Amino acid sequence: MLSDRQNEILEMAKRVGKVTVEDLAARYHVSLQTIRKDLNELCGARLLARVHGGAVLSSSVQNVGYDARRMIAADEKAAIGRAVADLIPDNASLFINIGTTTEAVAQALLYRTGLMVITNNINVAGLLRPYPEIEVVIAGGVVRRTDGGVVGETAVDFIRQFKVDYAVIGASAIDMDGSLLDYDYREVRVTRAIMENARHVILAADASKFDRSAPVRIGHMTQVDTFVTDHAPMAIRDICRDNELCLIETGQAEEDASSEKEMAEQSQKNFA
Repeated sequence: MLSDRQNEILEMAKRVGKVTVEDLAARYHVSLQTIRKDLNELCGARLLARVHGGAVLSSSVQNVGYDARRMIAADEKAAIGRAVADLIPDNASLFINIGTTTEAVAQALLYRTGLMVITNNINVAGLLRPYPEIEVVIAGGVVRRTDGGVVGETAVDFIRQFKVDYAVIGASAIDMDGSLLDYDYREVRVTRAIMENARHVILAADASKFDRSAPVRIGHMTQVDTFVTDHAPMAIRDICRDNELCLIETGQAEEDASSEKEMAEQSQKNFA
């Protein structure tokens, strides 16, 4: 039996994807410990899954709603998007697949020139369409109502007509053994075709993907060339190092910048 507050917390997680201890404590005017107890009980019932600072909707067979996913780690996704965009030169061709993180990449590419973007993501196509310096090509196939992803064999056949410079892909979950996972086998087939027909594959995923699970295997991290995330666990760092996979951690860059700022401020104080 769940308390009224726990039921409300669960409904909130269903709407927005993630709840945090601090926000919930402020909302209900209770202690952090009380909220942690609520979350632990919800996680014990397998309704939520704990992540750093809070919890996310627990599901290994069904994804969180697309609008809710946009809100999860939004700042981290924006930083990842900018870092990926920095890797892609003007006048390049690229695939962008379905996902909220890949949307953040598209957002960061808006003012680039000479790009050709092939996508199975109608959200990305709509975002890039008004910009005359970017040519947008959209795959045909079944449009998934939940998130605007174009999936199915028609989309796979369409993707296979191209050979591009870069592929920007996301994943719904990343296992500690390096497996890349998703929920829809139709989407997985499109993503595999994208990976097979790009010269350089960039995986873009925030750290919340390490706390999730999904039933369909896309492939393995060793099949990508560059991995951009906000923070990677040690096991993932080891995989990247052992396989000469380029790892970019945007959160680490922020931490380094913050540390340098603190050192500079301390140096100024010492000098004064």
